[in-house]
Amino acid sequence: MRVRAPELRGRRWLNTGGKDLSLAELRGKVVLLDFWTFCCVNCLHVLDELRPLEDEFADVLVTVGVHSPKFVHEADPGAVEAAVERYGVHHPVLDDPELAMWDAYAARAWPTLAVVDPEGYVVAQLAGEGHAHGLRVLLRELVEEHTAKGTLHRGDGPYVAPPAPATALRFPGKVVALADSFLVSDTAHHQLVELEADLTTERRRIGTGSRGRRDGGAPEFSEPQGLVVLPAGVAAGVGYDVVVADSVNHALRGLRLADGHVSTLVGTGSQLRERLEVGGTSAELSTPWDVAWWDGTVVAAMAGTHQLWSFDPHSGEARVLAGTTNEGLRDGPPEDAFFAQPSGLAVAGETLWVADAETSALRSVVRAPAAGAAVTTAVGLGLFDFGFRDGPAEDALLQHPLGVAVLPDGSVAIADTYNGAVRRWSPADRTVTTLARDLAEPSDLLVDGDSLIVVESAAHRLVRLPIPAGARVDAGAHRVRRARTDLAPGPLDLRIAFTPPTGQHLDTRFGDPTSLTIAASPPSLLRSGAGTAAGLERTVELGAGEGVLQVSVAAAACDDGDGVFAACHRYQQDWGIPVRVVDGAPGELVLDLRAV
Repeated sequence: MRVRAPELRGRRWLNTGGKDLSLAELRGKVVLLDFWTFCCVNCLHVLDELRPLEDEFADVLVTVGVHSPKFVHEADPGAVEAAVERYGVHHPVLDDPELAMWDAYAARAWPTLAVVDPEGYVVAQLAGEGHAHGLRVLLRELVEEHTAKGTLHRGDGPYVAPPAPATALRFPGKVVALADSFLVSDTAHHQLVELEADLTTERRRIGTGSRGRRDGGAPEFSEPQGLVVLPAGVAAGVGYDVVVADSVNHALRGLRLADGHVSTLVGTGSQLRERLEVGGTSAELSTPWDVAWWDGTVVAAMAGTHQLWSFDPHSGEARVLAGTTNEGLRDGPPEDAFFAQPSGLAVAGETLWVADAETSALRSVVRAPAAGAAVTTAVGLGLFDFGFRDGPAEDALLQHPLGVAVLPDGSVAIADTYNGAVRRWSPADRTVTTLARDLAEPSDLLVDGDSLIVVESAAHRLVRLPIPAGARVDAGAHRVRRARTDLAPGPLDLRIAFTPPTGQHLDTRFGDPTSLTIAASPPSLLRSGAGTAAGLERTVELGAGEGVLQVSVAAAACDDGDGVFAACHRYQQDWGIPVRVVDGAPGELVLDLRAV
């Protein structure tokens, strides 16, 4: 049955020159709806995946970003506008603060893609990232079909570029101290900037300012983020002084301060999509967001795979340090821990502090040789609980923090990004207080004597705050605003719909190439069926009440042809589905990983 695409309605349109759009006036074009939210690293990956498709099909394809927020801050109209600029979104964007379009198109996960054909019918809906190949095949088929039918209209799309901003820094990300200056990642300008002590005067810029991936004396970056200065002895041995997390290039780069020469240390420029335990200098990475020097190695917060990695500057080897690639909050041994977009790192002796953005949490990794390393949570409840609340750590709430710093007394300052605040966790009494408010998306912190340098990203500047200043805040708690799915108590048949794209197939010669992980919050929501096992179908048993059903799936599909040398591709998606157990509700739940 053909389904007519629901009309597009929201708070406002961006990147259209002030004009409202409708599907009716886009009839004759293929319309690709990208349901995204700017906190979501998977959504940012999709923005980059779509760029080549938008160029290739420029005269027949109209991409429309539908911004459906997870966090309260993401519903702020100014924050949406800033995000569209920050991430270089070059297509129209519909602001959907109440998730009306999300519900109309039955989206369940960030990101979700929906394809509308030139006659206005939904022909595909895809969850997650990694669908560029399948989309390209589908678009070519649609172009051929509707050219033959005479229903395809070629020509320019409705995108109108906004006025170019003019500030010295543009969405700076992270900062480190050099001998007598500071180095900041000027993320949206794709450069590094060395600043004088006044945090304003520029000493030099490193990088051409063009998005790219080029080494040498005129380097190119793509949205650089984290920075770490190597110990002098290590730097002398390896020939570079600073390691840069070059996020969209999925690489770690080395900067030699003497002449600004940049080299690629690890990362191919392609995003890692396979689970990896050990890699070398040619290992693929996935959106490194921050870096720190800990335990004799560079640690990278690998936001794209929800892990921590280590990089040895001497050998060039990169390997997983902690995290399974499952997105969530789970403590324990590093190899079993769950993270969710770790985005900020700080070191205090044997402890590595982590700003775990999507769980709105402050986490730590402690190295204890006698018992093994352990991951623990100081503040934070999970993927779907956030807010602005001071008090005992078990009750305190953050909202998508991106940076951390260890203060002189051993307490931890947190760049509580979406609350626009700097928070402080005290290990002495395990409480959270607020040091500063009304900041514009603070993304990093650096202790400098008696002051705390704050990267105020959305204000495009660095500022100083005194250490310390305390205030108690309880501005309420929040949960992700999404419609609940009603399900019947007892047995639930859960099925993942997965169709490999044209030209690929599931290769079962060496066993089932799929994996399904199911959990719930609270755990009592699931009486049985939790855990990880092969397969795309499982019957679980639901208890009573309501909560969040957490589902993670991975599937590998190989190119058709030679079974020995055919390339294989990994598809993965995580869902957090608010559910309510109600008598008489459906006893089946079908989730689409891929439906073309």
